[in-house]
Amino acid sequence: MANVTIWHNPRCSKSRNAATLLEEKGIDAEIVKYLDTPPSKEELVEMLRMLGIGARELMRTKEDIYKELNLKDETDEDKLIKAMVDNPKLIERPIVIKDGKAAIGRPIENIVELLN
Repeated sequence: MANVTIWHNPRCSKSRNAATLLEEKGIDAEIVKYLDTPPSKEELVEMLRMLGIGARELMRTKEDIYKELNLKDETDEDKLIKAMVDNPKLIERPIVIKDGKAAIGRPIENIVELLN
């Protein structure tokens, strides 16, 4: 079985569902609690590459901190990435990584597709 990693927030139901899915499929995934150990800028840039998206698409735009930092009109990718490094709560979850590709588990079918 390929190495699988999940960026996980145990307090999030979608993230818990993704972890359960991996367990049910017999996948012993590395669990990264990204709120406890925030990713570096380099790790986030690599994650965006694996997902094939821009920084804003990885952000939880309904979080209070998103509004507090006034990120709605920010267009600089580096500033958006720095905001996620400094405030990992802004990072969408869960994210599952397998074989150099990644998927955001919203909806969970994205993860199922990645694993197949």
